[in-house]
Amino acid sequence: MSVLQSAMAAKNASIYLAAVSTSIKNNALQAIASQLKEHAKTIIDANTVDVQRSQQENLPAPLLKRLKFDQARINEVVAGIESLITLPDPVGNTLLATELDDALTLYKVSCPIGVIGVIFESRPDALVQISTLCLKSGNAVLLKGGSEAKETNKILAEIIYNAGVSAGIPENWLTLLETREDVTAMLKMDDYIDLIIPRGSNAFVKYIMDNSRIPVLGHADGICHCYVDKDADIDMAVKVVTDSKVQYVAVCNATETLLVHKAIAPQFLPLIEAELKKYNVAIVGCEQTQKIINVNPATEDDWKTEYLDYKLSIKIVDDVDDAIHHINRYGSKHTDSIITTNKDTAKKFMDLVDSGNVFWNCSTRFSDGFRYGFGAEVGISTSKIHARGPVGLEGLVIYKYKLIGNGHVVDDFAKGKRNFTHKKLHTRCPL
Repeated sequence: MSVLQSAMAAKNASIYLAAVSTSIKNNALQAIASQLKEHAKTIIDANTVDVQRSQQENLPAPLLKRLKFDQARINEVVAGIESLITLPDPVGNTLLATELDDALTLYKVSCPIGVIGVIFESRPDALVQISTLCLKSGNAVLLKGGSEAKETNKILAEIIYNAGVSAGIPENWLTLLETREDVTAMLKMDDYIDLIIPRGSNAFVKYIMDNSRIPVLGHADGICHCYVDKDADIDMAVKVVTDSKVQYVAVCNATETLLVHKAIAPQFLPLIEAELKKYNVAIVGCEQTQKIINVNPATEDDWKTEYLDYKLSIKIVDDVDDAIHHINRYGSKHTDSIITTNKDTAKKFMDLVDSGNVFWNCSTRFSDGFRYGFGAEVGISTSKIHARGPVGLEGLVIYKYKLIGNGHVVDDFAKGKRNFTHKKLHTRCPL
């Protein structure tokens, strides 16, 4: 099918998918998990082809790391699906009930967004997470992964689609697009696609926004920060900063810039330098940092850079206000953490840092849909629309108003024959 035909078919599927029961959706998810386990060797073989080709094409190391999809990754995505099954269905929940008049009741009810187009980077696990989240939330999905993962994505999409349909999910609920031209075409299909979720660089997200009338849920760079306050527990700070940087460097929630209060810097910086050296982390620092530890100078561009690698920039700041200012100026509104024993300082940081995720005394790596208990995520939104931070099931539904009456007409209210009561109720919508 052409992209237009795929989008039209997805739109039609989305209408029926919105009404699929929770039990059918959960059975479909269980079937997908079982099929992924059963076809593990086929998936790994396809991924090996992608990895070897990408190595020959000199794909950067961080992307190669994201591309790998071995048995451990399969186990992870299956665990995510099994967790997703246990979560409540986000569709059909009554969010508000209001009596407008006797036997005239208004309900605000959650419903799927419809058709979601997702353009993502080299991680095949993203395809599994996105497609299963869309299924559980009742959305049809058009997927476009990076060409470096084309063989892995192809087999994953085939397994997931077929398992879903065999369990009762409408046909054409999932389509895998394959070329850049497909993306260009997709961006023009605002009649059929309800939301675009791009996962990539700031430039890429901006390109999508500038070239489509479809609403975009932007997930741009992950320029995340840890701020070590003057009142930090130093052992805790070393542990949290190290995990934030090196636990997995090739992801958007890894810390890229470390901010350190000037009062604690002489004591803390030699310790964190020694710890990060164990992982061969290259450190660049501001002029004050260079006076305490032997590192290369940081440039203005370093504060704006998402390394996705074993590299960290360090800046010494005067106080928490200075740290907040730096983060709000250079950060990407993704995830930022403060390490301190001072509750008032932590509150100030968490209130004033303008990011989707703000943490106190814990690693930035916790910024993740699965770790939040969302089952998984389609991405982390740095936008300020209906969803922010890790976008799981709740970020993939919207709502509609359902009004149930008994022959009511506006003319009666206009002429004063009847009056609105506007009484808040605590009842579920019966339909």
